[in-house]
Amino acid sequence: MKRIGIIGAGTMGSAIARSLGDGVLVYDNQVSQRERLSGTAGIVIVSSLDQLLEESETIVLAVKPQTLPSLYPTLSSHDKLWISIAAGVSLSRLRVGLKSERVVRLLPNIAAREQRSVTALAAGPACPAACVSQVSAIAASFGTVIPLEEHLFDGFIGISASAIAFMLDFVHALAMGGVGEGIPYPQAQQIVSATMGSTTAILDSTGRHPMDLVSSVCSAGGTTIEGMEALADGAFEATVMAAVHASADKSRTMEATASDHITSEDTP
Repeated sequence: MKRIGIIGAGTMGSAIARSLGDGVLVYDNQVSQRERLSGTAGIVIVSSLDQLLEESETIVLAVKPQTLPSLYPTLSSHDKLWISIAAGVSLSRLRVGLKSERVVRLLPNIAAREQRSVTALAAGPACPAACVSQVSAIAASFGTVIPLEEHLFDGFIGISASAIAFMLDFVHALAMGGVGEGIPYPQAQQIVSATMGSTTAILDSTGRHPMDLVSSVCSAGGTTIEGMEALADGAFEATVMAAVHASADKSRTMEATASDHITSEDTP
């Protein structure tokens, strides 16, 4: 696999770098960010963007969406395979800014550092198949890859990229409920985390509909149905669905803002 460079050593850039290791190059304009990764096995910290561009053939853009426009003039003068993980920045915007058809979008989550990310992948119609395969292999090294049409990325953000935070919030809420029942928080969190693992194992092994499994857990007049009723009274499903829509709407807004800068002259 060709040498990979990562621009940006924030949460996601660092997670991907730690997962890839083995000679991956990383640059961040903030020294403190670079120092966080210094000494991590396999990761090579470079001191300049020019050095990273010179020594890498595949570049992961792990910077904030609003930072990308300031980088385009420098990046677009280089012939690279570009991988963007910037939420809300479309392939069309990236192709224009980078002046390249060799552009692939990935949407991973922070579990990349544990090789457990769920990552959506989309490429432009003119991106060579070999490039798409290469990026898919890179993404597979830090989790599960889901090829997805780009217009579905907003929904993916709501149910995966952002949803990992929703699930962590749910873990905390359940653990706090355990604390209210007298279980110390660390032990309650351990129990809840293990239970989440049990839940995904059942879903994966049975292939059954989630609500079919719920009904099998709820005994008539039992403890679980009482809890389910409390969730229904609190509009649990509606609240979760609203969170998904809110994240997706934010992604659409970000993309619309970026698209406002595209002119007819820019279109490749």
